[in-house]
Amino acid sequence: MSSTLRAPCAAQVARRPSWRWRPGAAIALLPAAVVLLAFWLLPLGHLIVLGGNDRDGAGSGYWEVLSSVQYLGSLAQTCALALMVTLSALLVGSISGVFLARQRFVGRSALVALLTFPLAFPGVVVGFLVILLAGRQGLFASLGMNLVGERWVFAYSLAGLFLGYLYFSIPRVILTVMAASESLDVSLEEAAHSLGAGHWRVIWDVLVPGLTPALVSCGAICFATAMGAFGTAFTLGTRLNVTPVAIYNVFTNYANFTVAAALSVILGVLTWGVLLMVRKWVRQSGGLL
Repeated sequence: MSSTLRAPCAAQVARRPSWRWRPGAAIALLPAAVVLLAFWLLPLGHLIVLGGNDRDGAGSGYWEVLSSVQYLGSLAQTCALALMVTLSALLVGSISGVFLARQRFVGRSALVALLTFPLAFPGVVVGFLVILLAGRQGLFASLGMNLVGERWVFAYSLAGLFLGYLYFSIPRVILTVMAASESLDVSLEEAAHSLGAGHWRVIWDVLVPGLTPALVSCGAICFATAMGAFGTAFTLGTRLNVTPVAIYNVFTNYANFTVAAALSVILGVLTWGVLLMVRKWVRQSGGLL
């Protein structure tokens, strides 16, 4: 009995990876470690400490943020906006991505290039495009003036910001879904059809589960991008109550570095927590992130 117990233990020991220190590996990792320490860990550590400072006896920056209705509302509004952008981008981008991956037609490459072109634009340009579309002199304003005698302007509100975030989130989903669709086994769908499953049944039982890890991973990236995007929000107006704009206002207009640091850390922790949960779920389900 003892020999049977020892055999699996020996096999487990044999499968354990070797963690021997190699000088060559240390030298190869040294430049990356220096950059990580100098440009990431040290500034991040200083930001965390700065957010805990007591400013004018009002408590730490974290306490000011967590006890303020304005800052908590800004965080909640930012999370809600990022969630709506993510769900909308997944809905639109997944349908388009599957179609483009499965269909071959004249002009397909040009259409894919056109749909993904917004990825080349910075946030400021995206905000400017939203103003040209829904600003005071935009297309919707002219259309509303001609139809009802009133300008339709929503570029400087959360609706305009939603449109801008959606503008550069959909291309990410399209590219991810196209890559995931091309790697799926089409024979599974053919087998489901041969067993009598309808078109929608095949989509729900075969296609959606196969694309779920890619959709969740891409959704997490879209969420994180929408949480921290600043250029588009700043172009559309500094009165928008989203956390990146709030950090900018506190930092530049009031020189309150403590609260700005605390807001930055809390925003980063929220986003990092979402990414961590998604990463864990995707790995458990067999995907990659």
